[in-house]
Amino acid sequence: MLSARPAVSAPPPRPADLVEVAGRARPVALAGERLLPVLPALRSLLPEGGLRRGSVVAVAGSTSLVLALMAGASAAGSWCAAVAVGRPSLHPEAAVEHGVALGRFPLVSAYAGTGPGGWSWVVAVLLDAVDVVAAWPPGHLPPADARRLVARARDRGAVLVVAGPNPGSVPERNAGSVPERSGWTEAVDVRLTVVASEWEGIGHGHGRLLARRVEVAATGRGAASRERRAVLWLPAHGGGV
Repeated sequence: MLSARPAVSAPPPRPADLVEVAGRARPVALAGERLLPVLPALRSLLPEGGLRRGSVVAVAGSTSLVLALMAGASAAGSWCAAVAVGRPSLHPEAAVEHGVALGRFPLVSAYAGTGPGGWSWVVAVLLDAVDVVAAWPPGHLPPADARRLVARARDRGAVLVVAGPNPGSVPERNAGSVPERSGWTEAVDVRLTVVASEWEGIGHGHGRLLARRVEVAATGRGAASRERRAVLWLPAHGGGV
């Protein structure tokens, strides 16, 4: 399903649906700067203070962090997209809560075809069209597919955000890679990992989760090889970051 609102039983998008979205987004997506902006709270985690076009960023352990990473570019007018099959926590209301503009946010929650091939095709089409594509790779994604998507992002000047479960510790020599169990084995430029998390709200008389305080570690390769850390609210009280 490709939509700006969740649906349970809608059929998956046809190829023509995705191509049509690509046609609407492309004029905006192609007219950008070398760096896409991020929210101020995230700047210290990225070596250039923004998302470099053509790069691949891994996010481990938090759907909220994925949405927050797109929010700055979205607020500046960029189109962003997500391929989130089987991710009920990623829905339009969550995107809005984190600052993503729904009118420029195709959300693919199902697609025609099965297996890694269908996923790779959807991600490739979106990389042709929008500035930032966030996607949760399926298990056993062929390395050749991952390499093609890295090349596609670089050629189109898009940012590919690959997301998945918390990968845990990684040997220093592999600091720019996502471990195999995440479904993505190709090297990445920056990896953001939630290393600590604490909710507020319960125990304060309301019985309701209001905000989450997280510590995020950033590693990678090149300029991102030195670990950086930041404490964020995902979401903050009243929404946002």
